Amino acid sequence: MVKLNKIYTRTGDDGTSGLVDGSRAPKHSARFEAIGAVDEANSALGLAAACVLGEHARDLARIQNDLFDLGADLATPGSDFTPSDMVLRIVPDQTRWLEERIDALTARLEPLTSFILPGGSEASARLHIARAAVRRAERAMTALAADEPVNPAALAYANRLSDYLFVLARECNDGGREDVAWVPGASR
Repeated sequence: MVKLNKIYTRTGDDGTSGLVDGSRAPKHSARFEAIGAVDEANSALGLAAACVLGEHARDLARIQNDLFDLGADLATPGSDFTPSDMVLRIVPDQTRWLEERIDALTARLEPLTSFILPGGSEASARLHIARAAVRRAERAMTALAADEPVNPAALAYANRLSDYLFVLARECNDGGREDVAWVPGASR
């Protein structure tokens, strides 16, 4: 359990921040870019979650918790991606759960006949913002992975999460019936 007695520590005043292994890195490093992008995605997801109810609200709460796990995973440098009591790592079961949810939602949706614009209902629009933020986090994670080891399960989770948010956004548009179709070249 994390206990925060004090919010500010002054340890980051020099432009560095601490990692799980006790090392410090510049706040502008690729690792902190990825961690920060995951945090932004989680915040966008929190805004979207304020608009949904029932099973979708429960799912989003679970995912927000998983995004904290993802941040902890990214904050743990090294190439041993085995989870333990002391090391929190994203595991394939977290991605499989997303896939199960994607499949369940997709079965209820109107088939896609066009690319769709991010919008429709307020909940759908917020979910599309969260989806775009997750995509940014995924790009930051792959940029980090170009230079340092990143848990492959974490990369898969981020990729699948944006898919889940896409189908959930469609579900929040009356099962896809209220999706806004892209009309190529409509304003030429």
